[in-house]
Amino acid sequence: MLRVTLIVSAMLLAALPAKADGTILKIITRQDSERLAGYETTRKQALEEARRGAAQDLAILDGIIARPDLPFGSFDMTGDWKCRTLKLGGNLPLVVYGWFKCRVTDDGSGWQLEKLTGSQRTKGRFYTDGDNRLTYLGSGYIAGETALPYGSGAETDEVGYAYRTSDDAFRIEFPAPAKESRFNILELAR
Repeated sequence: MLRVTLIVSAMLLAALPAKADGTILKIITRQDSERLAGYETTRKQALEEARRGAAQDLAILDGIIARPDLPFGSFDMTGDWKCRTLKLGGNLPLVVYGWFKCRVTDDGSGWQLEKLTGSQRTKGRFYTDGDNRLTYLGSGYIAGETALPYGSGAETDEVGYAYRTSDDAFRIEFPAPAKESRFNILELAR
C-alpha cells in the first residue's frame, strides 16, 4: 500500500509545474520586471484602446478575457496546441490573427513553449507565480531566424502572465511588447 501511495504521489508531483524557488528573480531583466509591475495599468489602457476595434474582433477578445482563471494544479500543458495572437492598442486598436501551431514540452525542470508557425514566433519557459498564474519569460523572433536566449535584449525579450481558462485552453498576456502594440494575448487551445 505504501509503495502504491509513493508511486501515485510521484506521478502527481511530476505533472505539476515547478514551484517558484527564486530562480526567476535571478533571470528576469529589470525592464521585464518593470513591464510586470505596470501590467494592470497597461492592460487597462490596451483594453480601452481595443474597444475601438471591429465588432467581430471585440467579440473574440471579450470571450477570451471573460473566461475564469483556473488553478494550474494537475493541469498538464505539454503537447501540441493551436494558438493565435491578439494585439491590443498601439498602432491599431485591435488585431486578431488566425490560428497557428504551438507546442509545450517539459524538459524535467518545467514547461517550455514554442510557437512553431506564423511569421512572429516566441520561445520560452514558464515559472510558477501562484496557483492561478504562471510567469512566462521568452524570446520573440521572426520565422527563419533562431530564437535568442531570454535576456539577450529589449527587442527580443518577452514577459507575460499565463492563465489557465479550461481543461483545454490557456492564455498568456504580454504587457508592453517591444513592437506594434500596447498589449498582446496569445490564446492557446487544444
